[in-house]
Amino acid sequence: MKPLKFTLIAILMTTGIVTSAQTKSENRFGLVYGYAITANVPGKVNIHPITYKLNGIDIAANVYTPAGYNTSQKYPAVVVAHPNGGVKEQTAGLYAQQLAESGYITIAADAAYQGASGGKPRHVDKPANRIEDIHGMADFISQYAGVDQNRLGVLGICGGGGYSLKAAQGDKRFKTVATLSMFNSGEVRRNGFQNSQLGTIQERLKQASDARAQEAAGAEVIYTGVVMPTDEEVAKISTDLYREGFMYYYRTHAHPNSTFKYTLSSLIDLMTFDAATNMDLINQPLLMMAGSKADSKYMTDEAFEKASNAKTKELFVIDGATHIQTYWKPEYVNLAVKKLVDFFGKNLQ
Repeated sequence: MKPLKFTLIAILMTTGIVTSAQTKSENRFGLVYGYAITANVPGKVNIHPITYKLNGIDIAANVYTPAGYNTSQKYPAVVVAHPNGGVKEQTAGLYAQQLAESGYITIAADAAYQGASGGKPRHVDKPANRIEDIHGMADFISQYAGVDQNRLGVLGICGGGGYSLKAAQGDKRFKTVATLSMFNSGEVRRNGFQNSQLGTIQERLKQASDARAQEAAGAEVIYTGVVMPTDEEVAKISTDLYREGFMYYYRTHAHPNSTFKYTLSSLIDLMTFDAATNMDLINQPLLMMAGSKADSKYMTDEAFEKASNAKTKELFVIDGATHIQTYWKPEYVNLAVKKLVDFFGKNLQ
């Protein structure tokens, strides 16, 4: 594994400076993370943009192949599920590339209805779709040249972590399960972050139901999460997750396909979902990672405790890291990748 190098983006973020240049990617593959591939070089880790069909929808994905990739050999593979609002060119791609540096074939795909993938209306964000996306990545990568179908793992980041837990509960093609900064989308959409909206659950469900009725009648699709705060407004956000999240997604690592926007009607499904249910169905080795300073860590703790039947399970705490810092900050990414390589190496034999 090569150490992740500091980039201008990382330096600017640590100093608090934001420039318009940071929001524009000149990478030929659209990658906005540090140390990203800029060209496919023979003998090195390469990136392969591909599309495939999933339930009639075109899915856009990137496959990363390790250095010296040879289709006559057999390689372990890892499916990487991106965060809520994220796309494959951001942190999911960073971790996919880093794992490829350690000999894995990896895939990071945009969720259906999101990013560069198809599906209408745009920005539908339903748990069943996100879980199916993970099954679909497994379908595709299992047939990819050189992949050993018996050595398939999954890594889910943020919301992708919660959905990966659910996918692995039933899909035993995944021999190992790992999450980073797991975000339980259903719990947060229902209860609010850190249980801050318990008093408005029924009101918000009514709003979502009304939005669905409006869609069914052929009227305009209603979206939520469309707020675009100024730098001054972002600085006043009290929670690290959302303050740093706005900076990551809309300033330092912005991508034109990435947005927090989703259909209001999606809340019908989101608010009745919980990533931490049926955790006893996970019988594969389980690794859950979170930053020690992450204000979202309680969600990892809740799910981890319920994983009573995991073959092995480990909670790896990244000392000093917040939720968003595990997406990009070199010292934290390197720690997480090192742990992942050790975990997958032991369990994808």
